[in-house]
Amino acid sequence: MVNKVNSACDMCTHFNAKGLKKLGVNTNNYDFVVALAGNPNTGKSTVFNALTGLRQHTGNWPGKTVVRAEGAFEYNSKKFKLIDLPGTYSLLSTSQDEEVARNFILFGKPDVTVIVVDASRLERNLNLVLQILEITDKAVLCLNLMDEAKRNNIKIDIRTLARDLGIPVVPTSARYSQGISDLIHTINEVANGEIICKPHQIKNVPKNIETAVRTLSTEIKKQFPTIPNSRWIAFRLLEGDTHIVDALKTGELV
Repeated sequence: MVNKVNSACDMCTHFNAKGLKKLGVNTNNYDFVVALAGNPNTGKSTVFNALTGLRQHTGNWPGKTVVRAEGAFEYNSKKFKLIDLPGTYSLLSTSQDEEVARNFILFGKPDVTVIVVDASRLERNLNLVLQILEITDKAVLCLNLMDEAKRNNIKIDIRTLARDLGIPVVPTSARYSQGISDLIHTINEVANGEIICKPHQIKNVPKNIETAVRTLSTEIKKQFPTIPNSRWIAFRLLEGDTHIVDALKTGELV
């Protein structure tokens, strides 16, 4: 993890979001796509509104009843299209919400995925965080509701959390617009490659499973050279994930 991850966390009181322009529902001609993910009730919609100017363009995901919300902001002459994914507790695809969120992060290939968590209930949010970090290596943790954490005398070692997760961690209280400028600055640096993430991923895989995953991953790459994250897909196939099986058969994954 580069030193800039830690330095980004130190800028909370010094950085001013100069050059920010909220574009509301104008999502045309964008330079970067940002996915906003998180559990329900983490203040994700408040973060979305703070970034885009309190306006959303809503509709349904293709072929789904799940609502899709989009917005945009401009920063340092670059336009960022923001996709507010359905709030979920998991990416195991047991519901339409989970399937939509997972498929967009994996196959939509957003330039940055911002994971919004509740700082006052961090432990229960980490399951989704770790699942997302298995899929993408370009992520930012938005440690929201810091005001609630402070009110409950909860202290979080942000530097250690960033080091252990391998991604930038930005504390915010979105309803008071606190930390939003730092979040925008960090999103910009990850999108532009100025911050290189090295996310935590599962390493203690039994040898027989690791061999099977490696073999299957190689075969997937042969059949689908452009497919993203063949290792993660191999895990899902070995677990019997019917959604991934169907997506491979229909060509949805490519």
